Amino acid sequence: MADDPTSAEDRLIAKHFAPLATHPGALGLSDDAAFIKPPAGCDLVLKTDAIIGGVHFFNDDAAHTVASKALRVNLSDLAAKGAKPLGFLLSLALPKETNDAWLADFANGLRGDAVLFSCPLFGGDTDRTPGPATITIAMFGAVPEGTMVRRAGAKPGDLVFVSGTIGDAALGLLLRRGDADWKLEPAQRQRLISRYLLPLPRNALAEAVRTHASASMDVSDGLVGDLAKLCRVSQVAADIDVARVPQSAAAKAAIAHDAALLETALTGGDDYEILCTVPLGKADSFRAAAQAANVPVTKIGIIEEGEGARFRDAQGQELAFRRASFSHF
Repeated sequence: MADDPTSAEDRLIAKHFAPLATHPGALGLSDDAAFIKPPAGCDLVLKTDAIIGGVHFFNDDAAHTVASKALRVNLSDLAAKGAKPLGFLLSLALPKETNDAWLADFANGLRGDAVLFSCPLFGGDTDRTPGPATITIAMFGAVPEGTMVRRAGAKPGDLVFVSGTIGDAALGLLLRRGDADWKLEPAQRQRLISRYLLPLPRNALAEAVRTHASASMDVSDGLVGDLAKLCRVSQVAADIDVARVPQSAAAKAAIAHDAALLETALTGGDDYEILCTVPLGKADSFRAAAQAANVPVTKIGIIEEGEGARFRDAQGQELAFRRASFSHF
């Protein structure tokens, strides 16, 4: 009997990832490339992000949560652009000790979210690496022509909104590292840690963002720094009331125990909530659209003439931060 001509890599792809390639243009992952036709009258929106073991996730995290996080951080960017996901490409660089059980769990995590967010796999690459596991996703979505919401576009008088709550993931990372206690209830600890391990992208809010927001981005590196980026490219300033920034009960409990954690919550990142500016005349309809999408949104400030993002306490004093946001460099 002749030897099986398929390589170990081919068998790995066929077993774990071909079942995720449900779009006809993926060709069952049997080719070197795939194809997709954008919906009529739509622009493609492209995004890629990588997550790396020891940097964006812990090496002993469950493989299905690693897979979901890799996909969701990219989905979050599409949501902030007002785009509907169409599919993704996946590149894996895995250490030699990665076993079949890990791959099966990883593929199951991808499969669940690919179905949940209607976002099939179109292809990618698999490699060995002497370093930590690296998962790179290239995501593509669609918006009606000319309607992608950019970071630029905020105007004086626009209101500043954020979705969900801010700071949970940054605090959860400290708990996951074992660097903190804060005397939280078990459910509060789990709330914070789970927000770090498994982001909740706000794709249900994408259409409301597309039809109402003048500028938008997701909060990945910290609210303070990300708002500063939006202001810089829009050539405006922002005035933010810190008391209005939405926080979960768990985050409030941690900050009540250690007031210094407020800075961590505002600058730490990994929230993957939507930060957007909305003209005053559209604010009420934006709130109604968000409520219909079952996504909480909160007005936290206003856009003004000038430059920079100012965060003020209850006495109106501007807060100073040691570091505005997370940075890899």
